Amino acid sequence: MIKVIIDRFEGEFAVCEAEKGKMINIEKFRLPANAKEGDVLIVSPDKIEIDEEETKKRKKRIEELMRDLWK
Repeated sequence: MIKVIIDRFEGEFAVCEAEKGKMINIEKFRLPANAKEGDVLIVSPDKIEIDEEETKKRKKRIEELMRDLWK
């Protein structure tokens, strides 16, 4: 099992960032239907699911950084 973040979508693939900045492509059909850019995914051999809690934490961290940047 690994965790990745969806960076963007290109054609039939989701381009995802794994540990240490390594980029991997995952076929869109393997993703949950509601997956979107910025979501944290838990990837295991038999399924891929969205880590809702980690996605929320990451979004909040980014919003705080953006707010601090524009102060």
